[in-house]
Amino acid sequence: MPGYGVLPAGEGSGLLPWAWALERLRDSHDYWVATVWPDGRPHLMPVWAVWDGGTLWFSASLRSRKIRNIQAGSAVSVSTEDPRNPVVLEGAAEIVTEPAALQRFLDGMNAKYGTDYPLEFLDPARNASVRVRPRWAFGVAEKDFEGSPTRWEFR
Repeated sequence: MPGYGVLPAGEGSGLLPWAWALERLRDSHDYWVATVWPDGRPHLMPVWAVWDGGTLWFSASLRSRKIRNIQAGSAVSVSTEDPRNPVVLEGAAEIVTEPAALQRFLDGMNAKYGTDYPLEFLDPARNASVRVRPRWAFGVAEKDFEGSPTRWEFR
């Protein structure tokens, strides 16, 4: 974080453990999804999402702007809901239609949000189920802003 007075990784509280980020990725109730319109304008919307097996899942109507942007090749950034202790990730978004993968996502969503949606809720003819595989993630803890900024990279 150039220009913010951030300490080297070995000073302050040090780098955050990945477990810190995982807890926030799993437990956040709402997530902010950023995409880009084909003409370059930004688009930001809140969604419910589920962290599962190293990927973040969310769904939206096929007619929604975020899905149309993803279909047009938009890059995707996602942030957890807590601005004081955020985890932000950037990655490749993929619309998934395979029934077993959709069932796994739906099971995770129903468990997390206390819902009882049937598989038809994720019907690919009406809704897109999106899997985001992060390329990198970033986190910072408010209590040690100068000492905690951490970036994780994935292959």
